[in-house]
Amino acid sequence: MRILIVEDEPRTAAGLKAGLEAAGYTLDVSIRGDEAVERISTQSYDAVVMDIMLPGCDGVTAVRRLRSRSNSTPILLLSALGEVDQRIDGLNAGADDYLAKPFAMGEVVARLQALTRRAGDTKAILLRVADLALDVPHRSANRAGRLIDLSAREFRLLEVLMQQAGQVCPRSLLLREVWDYNFDPGTNLVDVYIRKLREKIDSEGSAALLHTIRGVGYMMSESVP
Repeated sequence: MRILIVEDEPRTAAGLKAGLEAAGYTLDVSIRGDEAVERISTQSYDAVVMDIMLPGCDGVTAVRRLRSRSNSTPILLLSALGEVDQRIDGLNAGADDYLAKPFAMGEVVARLQALTRRAGDTKAILLRVADLALDVPHRSANRAGRLIDLSAREFRLLEVLMQQAGQVCPRSLLLREVWDYNFDPGTNLVDVYIRKLREKIDSEGSAALLHTIRGVGYMMSESVP
């Protein structure tokens, strides 16, 4: 798989490159956010590892620009421990995951594997809930014929929810199936993505399909639970 590293700190970039090459990835490296946007827009990458603090444009702005171009390449953001607001902004902008520095290389590899795990899935699956349809192998979603632009993480979250349509999906299940977390990281990660997903599929004028079951989890259902 081909990965783009976007990191302007030489030692961190070199460490990522060496570690990911050892794990079998093909690597390109960019040191500027604006340059990375153009490379990702014109070349094919399986995933991107991007620092938040970059010259040219910051990582959050780069993610926002890519998503505005309907580019859904999975993006793992890197951030300093104190950059909580920036990480939340990054997720809201369309990043698929984040990792705080300092990090273990094994965790970077695990996160990338989770982001790209289903990239080669060719199984013919079409999921439906009311007028919402999800074409899994072609990675497309539409509601009543209206195409819905989803990031890789949003797509996987919707896939899990639709697979369990009519049943409550606890946060623990979503963390495990969508983020490969077997523990609760103590963040509002699930809530942020649920909010973003709801804004896209339950647009104004459409009947609500994604419901919050207070204190339990979330449910995809045509009828109000």
